Amino acid sequence: MPPLMAVDVTKSEDEDNGSTMDKLIFNLVKNIVGAGVLSLPSGIAAFGNAPSAVIPAIGLIGVIGTLSAYGFSLIGRICANTGSSSYREAWEKSVGKSTSIIPAASCIAMTLLATITYSMILGDTFQALFSTAGLSLSRSTTLLSITATTLLPLCLLNNLSALAPFSLLGIFGMGYTAIAMAIRYFTKCYAVGQGSFLADLPIKLQPSFGIKGAASALSPSSLIFLCMLSTSFVAHFNAPKFYNELKNNTVKRFNTVVYSSFSISVAIFSAIASMGFLTFGGASNGLILNNYSNKDMLMCLSRVAVAISIIFSYPLAFVGCRDGILDLANVPTAKRSKGLLNKLTACLLSIITVAALSLKDLSFVMSLGGATLGNALIYVYPALMFRSMVKAMGDNAGKGLKREVIFSNLSAVFGTCMGVIGTKMAFKAAF
Repeated sequence: MPPLMAVDVTKSEDEDNGSTMDKLIFNLVKNIVGAGVLSLPSGIAAFGNAPSAVIPAIGLIGVIGTLSAYGFSLIGRICANTGSSSYREAWEKSVGKSTSIIPAASCIAMTLLATITYSMILGDTFQALFSTAGLSLSRSTTLLSITATTLLPLCLLNNLSALAPFSLLGIFGMGYTAIAMAIRYFTKCYAVGQGSFLADLPIKLQPSFGIKGAASALSPSSLIFLCMLSTSFVAHFNAPKFYNELKNNTVKRFNTVVYSSFSISVAIFSAIASMGFLTFGGASNGLILNNYSNKDMLMCLSRVAVAISIIFSYPLAFVGCRDGILDLANVPTAKRSKGLLNKLTACLLSIITVAALSLKDLSFVMSLGGATLGNALIYVYPALMFRSMVKAMGDNAGKGLKREVIFSNLSAVFGTCMGVIGTKMAFKAAF
């Protein structure tokens, strides 16, 4: 999951003239590819346990990636038509101001969910790293320590600009992780009956393969994986920002940025999901790094890269969530004193930490978030905005746009159905 609604601290000198397509492609990939991708192998394990299950999984990653790109593009086109600069403003100028609280609250909730997953990953990751260093700490003690000593001070910073360079570590960390996972798969270090690291793993984390292969993708359980993908691909509240930052921002140029970025993200998602599942099969953990031995230094470096990336991305997402709550509560900027911000930071971070301590299955959080908020932001809200925009155009809307409304409506229906069934399957799998 990417750093949702992150505060922009990377303002460039030529921002007034816009950013190049190459720069925005890199930034959008960075925005999409987050630590949430590390839960995708368990999404495949939700419906299959034989190696051939990877085949439909890669196909589903491609399908959801394409539909997600379409939704992202749709929001940019709405901004181009209405002159909007934010997700909420796009809704106000197309659907109406009276209901704009719905998408605004959804964006905040999705950001809150992102910070909870970040905390969950940090708890598991640092527990493993401490174990490698010879320290045996519980997950709760680990997360509370990291939150008190690192996350809280960073979230209390008045200026987050110093964190901007570290945001690049996310995509490099994921790239390294994909390569490291591939090395471990092809060198068979975790192969059943012969892997050199198997003895270090508890039985539940050791590779487990069965007979549920490609055909198992037709089962309702595959919707868990689809909903996890919706969470992983969601970055759509930032679509207006990307459209308005693009130099010479024509719809054609914007679409090139969007589809190039999502294609690269599809490739990264496919690599990590495939390598993780092919290595551990049905035993793939909600955070795939948990499957690897604490004595495996190659994967320990991956844990370090992921941990550093999340730590420095965390405040950006957190402050975006905190300020979003203040915006929703109509608290004027002039009244946002340091005391108020500090109290809200401490309170909100406490809620997030308690939630992260209570929730231990990352795949459940990812699938539930995708089934509800992710599907709404990717499929439903853009379709509603597009339909309202075309309707307002009246006779000026061509037949092509009116036909596209039908397609976008079908996309919304697909997202709604997937959300309802996916929510049911997520709870069923978890409980």
